[in-house]
This record gives sequence, C-alpha cells and structure tokens, in this order.
Amino acid sequence: MIKKIALGVLAAALLLDGAAPAFAQDVDPNTLAPSKDPKRVANGLALTPPMGWNSWNKFACNVNEKIIRDTADAMASNGMKEAGYQYIVIDDCWHGQRDENGFITADSAKFPAGIKALADYVHSKGLKFGIYSDAGRKTCGGRPGSQGHEYQDALTYARWGVDYLKYDWCNTGTRNAEEAYALMADALRATGRDIVFSLCEWGNNQPWSWGQKIGNLWRTTGDITDKWEGKYGYSWGMLNILDMHEPRWPFAGPGHWNDPDMLEVGNGGMTDAEYRSHFSLWAIMAAPLIAGNDIAGMDAATREILLNRDVIAVNQDVLGVQGRRVSRDGNREIWVKPLSGGARAVVLFNRGAQPETISVGWDALDYPMALKASVRDLWTHKDVKPVAGRYSATVPAHGVVMVKVQP
Repeated sequence: MIKKIALGVLAAALLLDGAAPAFAQDVDPNTLAPSKDPKRVANGLALTPPMGWNSWNKFACNVNEKIIRDTADAMASNGMKEAGYQYIVIDDCWHGQRDENGFITADSAKFPAGIKALADYVHSKGLKFGIYSDAGRKTCGGRPGSQGHEYQDALTYARWGVDYLKYDWCNTGTRNAEEAYALMADALRATGRDIVFSLCEWGNNQPWSWGQKIGNLWRTTGDITDKWEGKYGYSWGMLNILDMHEPRWPFAGPGHWNDPDMLEVGNGGMTDAEYRSHFSLWAIMAAPLIAGNDIAGMDAATREILLNRDVIAVNQDVLGVQGRRVSRDGNREIWVKPLSGGARAVVLFNRGAQPETISVGWDALDYPMALKASVRDLWTHKDVKPVAGRYSATVPAHGVVMVKVQP
C-alpha cells in the first residue's frame, strides 16, 4: 500500500514539473489502445452493481455539506444501509479553485469543513464516499475539470478518503474517450486506494466495447429525467432510456456494468406505479441502483420501493447477468434475468395506459414446459401459483408484476 501511494505522489510531482506521468502500461498508445493492453487488468471492484445515492437528480448544483451529512444520517438509519446501499456521491458543483500548485480545492462556502471531514463523517456512518469530476477542462457545471490534472486529482481524492469517482465528459474537445478514461483509471490505481470508477460519457464512444478493464460502470445513454417518456432538452424519459439501454445486455458482468443513469424514484415526476416499474426494470437489468431523491425527506411509498429487498436481491445476484426483454407484443413485455442456483427473475411489464393480462411460459425462461416450479411475487412478497407451465397476471397501466421462478 505504501509503495503504491508513493507512486501516486511521484506521478503528481511529475505533472507539476511538466514531465509525462508514469503509466501502468509501457506500450505505445498510438499502436495499441489502452483497453487492449495485455498487462491491463480489471480493478476487482463492484462485483455486484453499485448501490447508493447521488446528489444530482434532486439537488443539481444546489448541493452543500449539510445535504450530504443529512443524507448520510438518513441512509444509515432508515434501512437503506441494511438493504445494501453504500455510496454517498457528491455530483457536480462541489469544486472551488485550484491552489497555487494546481491541486483542486472545495467550494468553501458550500463545504466549509472540507471534503476530507465530510468523507470521514460518511465513513463514520458505515458508508462509503464518492465524488465527481470531468475529463474536460471544465465540468458540465463550469467548475475545474481534471484534464491535465488526472494524477493530482486522483491523489487528492485518495487523501480525502474517496471510494467512488463519477467521471463526466463535458468540455473535452477532441480528446479520445478511451485514452482519457484509461489515464484516470491508471491515476486512481496508482494511489493504492480502492476507488470504484464510473464512466459517464453517455455512450457516445461505445464504452461497453472497451471499458471492462478501465472502469466498473459506464453510461449507455444520455441523462435521464423524471418523466415516463419523451425527450427534454439533453435528457430522456425513463422509457426512452430503457429502450436505448437494453441492447447492451451482453456487455455487463461482475465488475463491469452497463449504467442507464441514476434512479428518479421519489422525485415526483412519475406515479408510484411508474416508479415501481422504473425500479424493477433497473433491478432486472443489473443496473447500478443509485438513488437520486431526497432520502432524508422521502415518503412511505418511496421508501417501500427503494427498500424492497426481494427486488434488490435480483439486482445483486452474484451471477451478474443483465436481464433483457425476451418478448414484446404491443404494450405487453416480458423481461428475464437468470439467477444463481438456476432460478429466473421475470418482469411482466405493461407500457400501456390500460391494465393488461400478460402470460409467460416456462419455454421463455429456457425451462421445459413440464417443469415444476415455485413462483414468488416480489412486490406482494407472496407465493403465487403457476398453471400448466406458465404464469399469468393482470398488470396495471404503466406497471409491472415481478416474480422469481424457482425450479
């Protein structure tokens, strides 16, 4: 550990002196892409999809020290920590200016005690701490980005006690995405601290094709917004995100996850039925479950959704397979995710505005039709009865029925 930290200090010093940083690989990046370097290995983190909370969807740039502390207090006491949520992540707009040596500082008005003290507070609650930066000269919110300061910033984050970095893609000019993210991955690795690396370049450069040994999760789409459907500026409704994300299912697995963006559950733009659909579909797709609401002030319906341990267990299954859509008939859809132990998670999804009866046969689950199986409804938490090798249910408008089928 001490040797690795020393390497990070050296790398930061080299940057300050204007010299080229020491890379983890000794290959010519002009002839071999970083992801193809045979010496590169995955960092071994996030073997199940990360779970936690991020400040952006609810608070955007109006984030401050009190909000983060209140959120940590809530997560530690309201059952979320016990349900598997770990990370408290500050998104954009925490940054102050760089000091005379180029090291990043926090906005002293918003974070008067500093980021290390805040990370220590989060850790004292038995939780992990995350932060945000950008591969460009400036973040999306116009704060200092990490371009040209990758090793310095990684070293700073490690000294502060950061456990998770979300790394955005604004103001990057002509940078090559793979090399930019590989550079920060190497900088994080050189610190010797375990830091989950979240690649947020919106799927523009197909990160699923090269990110497996560089990051732990990568965005597959543009930003989500708290709407059922539609395009809103640079953001998309939940259904649009779902349809753009689903085809990437072959690229996910333990330690490397497709990320359809953070959860909007509880932010008020959708109904509770729509939020149950949102949560169920993100769970079956093995997506990171990063809450984006005001968890310190959430209502009972939101709490019931976010703390559904049966649904969370599907998301966190150690087999690490991303579920996918296996059938679509008008507004009626069937989604399936193989689970460890031979079980299947199934979401019967109704996109329409009227209730629909949806039926799934065992053949859609790669089971023989004669198989005897138990079926458990993961929202009512009750066992239900299949009939003759299939299960049927009436699914509410914009809603789901989610079950686990166990041979």
